Amino acid sequence: MNNQVAQQQKPTKLTDLVLDRVKQMQDTQDLSLPKNYNASNALNAAFLELQKVQDRNHRPALEVCTHDSIVKSLLDMTLQGLSPAKDQCYFIVYGNELQMQRSYFGTVAAVKRLDGVKKVRAEVVHEDDAFAIGANEDMELIVKQFIPKFENQDKPIIGAFAMIKTDEGTDFTVMTKKEINQSWAQTRQKNNKVQQNFSQEMAKRTVLNRAAKMFINTSDDSDLLTGAINDTTSNEYDDERRDVTPIEDEKQSTDELLEGFQKSQEAKAKGVSNNGNSNEGKEESSEEIADGQTELFNEGTIKPADEADA
Repeated sequence: MNNQVAQQQKPTKLTDLVLDRVKQMQDTQDLSLPKNYNASNALNAAFLELQKVQDRNHRPALEVCTHDSIVKSLLDMTLQGLSPAKDQCYFIVYGNELQMQRSYFGTVAAVKRLDGVKKVRAEVVHEDDAFAIGANEDMELIVKQFIPKFENQDKPIIGAFAMIKTDEGTDFTVMTKKEINQSWAQTRQKNNKVQQNFSQEMAKRTVLNRAAKMFINTSDDSDLLTGAINDTTSNEYDDERRDVTPIEDEKQSTDELLEGFQKSQEAKAKGVSNNGNSNEGKEESSEEIADGQTELFNEGTIKPADEADA
């Protein structure tokens, strides 16, 4: 019985831990979240979603994944201002590691947070669509013409492009279908059924991820935000470095956070706050989780849990 209670409480403690860490970053590292973003609500939505996530052997993610990977996934989600309730992200288990990945909508939302970004969009090009590229006076690639046709919607995809419009101009990224296929071949989910069945959304997501990476690495935005965006992008690819064993400083930091949170919870249970004052008579400010949820992850964001590598 005690084990069941402990397992039920563990995810809640982890989400509270992440929220405390985010508040600390806001106070000490100038972290700025989107104006209408409620980190507590997003973490509650993630908590509900995590209860449904399983590994390829149908074991609950919250039981098989390490504390470090769960904390990092939730923190990366929050730093980027994302929420699974808006189909912006989802969680996948790789071995004993939990990873958060963005949907197309999530990448659009994350890139829009960068300074000076006015518009973000990606489109696919079908066979027989009018499409032409060129270069401007600065030798930067531009899309000179794009005229999609309704009768081409069911024809093969021949490529995709992404546009990031800023105060200083417009950046274009173009990929042929061959390049998109090569990118998919490097992901950790080979022969992904989602890529096959929802190729339009997945192609847009792939080209936008590439555009975002190129744009972010030349931006002057917060390292917290840009680092989280880049980490999430690299989660999917075999050709990116992903050491699932935390380096000593990171492991120590997570352990200290967990230990500090546990002590604060024990103090609350005794009716004493961190400054020694009694908490008796005070109400805990917690968000109630609404009963029932709409089905998450539409065409562009279906969780390919059965395709995940061990």
